[in-house]
Amino acid sequence: MNSKVLDTLEYNKIKGALAKFLSTSTGREELSKLNPSNDANVISPALLETDDGVHILRLQKAMPLVALNDITPYMKRLTIDASLNGTELAQIMQVLITANQMITFFNNLQANKVELNRLYDLIDQFAVIPEVTQRLKRSLNPDGRLLDEASETLHGLRRRIQRTETSIRNRMGKYLRGGQAKYLSEGIITIRDDRYVIPVKAEAKSKFGGIVHDQSASGQTLYIEPAAVVELNNQLRRDQLTARQEEIRILAELSDLVAPYQDEIINNAKLIGHLDLVNAKARYANQLKATLPNVSADNALNLKQARHPLIDQKKVVGNTIKLGADYRAIIVTGPNTGGKTITIKTVGLLQLMAQSGLFIPANEGSQVGIFDDIFADIGDDQSIENNLSTFSSHMDNIVKILKQITANSLVLLDEVGAGTDPKEGAALAIAILDKIGAVGSEVIATTHYPELKAYAYNRPETINASMEFDVESLKPTYHLLLGVPGQSNGLNIAERLGLDPSVIQEARSFTDTSSQDINNMIKQLADQTKRAREDADYLQSQLNAATDLHAELKDKFTQYEKQRERLNQNAKEKANEIVAKAKRQADQIIADLHEKQKHLSEKAVKENELMDAKGKLNSLHNDLTLTNNRVLKREKAKHDFHKGDDVIVKSYGQPGVLINKTGNHSWEVQIGILKMKIDENDLEKTSQPKKETKRQYNSVRRTKSSGMSSTLDLRGHRYDEAMHEVDRYIDAALLAGYPSVTIIHGKGTGALRKGVTNYLKGNRRVKSFGYSPANAGGDGSTVVKFK
Repeated sequence: MNSKVLDTLEYNKIKGALAKFLSTSTGREELSKLNPSNDANVISPALLETDDGVHILRLQKAMPLVALNDITPYMKRLTIDASLNGTELAQIMQVLITANQMITFFNNLQANKVELNRLYDLIDQFAVIPEVTQRLKRSLNPDGRLLDEASETLHGLRRRIQRTETSIRNRMGKYLRGGQAKYLSEGIITIRDDRYVIPVKAEAKSKFGGIVHDQSASGQTLYIEPAAVVELNNQLRRDQLTARQEEIRILAELSDLVAPYQDEIINNAKLIGHLDLVNAKARYANQLKATLPNVSADNALNLKQARHPLIDQKKVVGNTIKLGADYRAIIVTGPNTGGKTITIKTVGLLQLMAQSGLFIPANEGSQVGIFDDIFADIGDDQSIENNLSTFSSHMDNIVKILKQITANSLVLLDEVGAGTDPKEGAALAIAILDKIGAVGSEVIATTHYPELKAYAYNRPETINASMEFDVESLKPTYHLLLGVPGQSNGLNIAERLGLDPSVIQEARSFTDTSSQDINNMIKQLADQTKRAREDADYLQSQLNAATDLHAELKDKFTQYEKQRERLNQNAKEKANEIVAKAKRQADQIIADLHEKQKHLSEKAVKENELMDAKGKLNSLHNDLTLTNNRVLKREKAKHDFHKGDDVIVKSYGQPGVLINKTGNHSWEVQIGILKMKIDENDLEKTSQPKKETKRQYNSVRRTKSSGMSSTLDLRGHRYDEAMHEVDRYIDAALLAGYPSVTIIHGKGTGALRKGVTNYLKGNRRVKSFGYSPANAGGDGSTVVKFK
């Protein structure tokens, strides 16, 4: 890709957004080299890797990535037999540890049958060096300090140093607490020249003896090593020097241990950096609610509700843009500030993102191409230094573009032909577009010239488009209208702003009838397109709601079937346990009869009578069929409902009376003054007295459930007020029998969202909850499902 288009479309801002999610220096280095590719063999694998990263995030897993510095300079020093310090070796150790953690992480995913496109193959490239890793872990702290276990010698020296220091402090502590404490400037033990000393008043020097190592700036305090600890300090110093030599020896040994594996360790670091970048791409995609685009070998673009990634995703307007299949040129006309420039920038930037292996902020099923290059002439590049006007700078850029484009290029032209006489500019714009069409490049151009509206109608594979404008509010809607040219709204706007009607009328008289007719036609087309878009949006929202409801009902039915089968099986098994117990008892009785028979000479029990008795007992076992099971019969009677039966509504704990059967498994139930539709599974027959039932009816209060909404909007509420409102609303929704509701809390600081989440976690009537789909508010609202 040419570097100019990367600057024009602000591609580096995308890389800046990705950098915020990176942990490793190798990841940052790979990002710095990231550029759009025009090779399908590079783009498709990169997109599949990002898809793997998004899938891992969707499973709420996190790759074991930590901050890692660049170890390449350290490895180069090993090639000249240098010894590394503890910090450098610790960073190499962290690379090896992270590599092992990555292998374990992905092995666990594989064991759980998580399907990935490419990352498993990437993990196979890690080099495992267990003996080096274990030795480094046994010898070093993460900050590079050598551990006592690095060697037996070091361990012994450090223990001896510790004992010597303890002896010195104990001996010097007597000076702080005894009669000589009055000769000290401060009651502390400190260090000078790596030896323990105490601060003594200058005039009391002779009271301690020993060696003076330092004095205060005023000369009033001398730092003296008492004679009683001189030999201990000498021993301490000798041990410290010996320990230091041992540390140097260990670091050299560890460096020699690592040196043979330089290539493997550097490759591990690069693989970790690559996974770091894949994870950053996935997290950025999650932030943008971006999706995996399909890749067209024919450069047929179909961007569904494409959004500019650098505009606040709460405010940006999505547009569906098609190019390359039915038409290869789009001419966008319309007034300034309508969104034309942002629209063509969105197309170009999303294409650059896709060709860099990034997800794009557009709806599922969007399609991108693989362009050998993208060219853009956008903005005012006039140069005082080079004495170039706006027109000249545009022409200079277009001349360069026309020399480089191919049949596989994408060209974006903003205000083509602007900056000169309108007629000349329009003629020039037409000629430029014809030249691009002759080469075969795909092009999107914006313009004010009305002549280009006719051009788009008359040229093959070319279509008009415009940005929707609301004349009532005098504001652009930023929606792209494909197939509809832009209309001139100047007179309409002036009229709505209050310009004298006589002036408006005179101005209209200066415009020819055909122009007015064309404007009226365009207005009708724009109105029809707007209505069609609004209807389509409404129908899509209804379809999404119906799809969600269908999925929920299907899930509930599946759960019901599983639960019914499980309960039935459990009941059968329990019944058979009872029968088996009876058989064991019967066998015992028969055994007793046999025993008695042995001792009886008269009236012996006949063998065939014993076998008949045992056969009857065996027939009690009903091979998992429970038609005669009294327990089940009793339970079935509880659910044999008839009109007028007294029942208990289990989910509310309230008594009621059956009014009418409303379906195969549901009844209309009178609960006090309320009538509600209740599923049979939530009902149980009761024989409690009518008098008690009437008293309990009085405890049921009427709520606003009959007219309540399935959505609660908390935006603008204070936290305490909102939590109280949620509590009341959930109670009302449960009483109304709603299977699910939606709570809109917005995003903001996240306080309301966190409060709602905590409340729902603690409510035992809530079955599950989660954020709304991306096209229905995302994490700005929560969908709650009840048990």
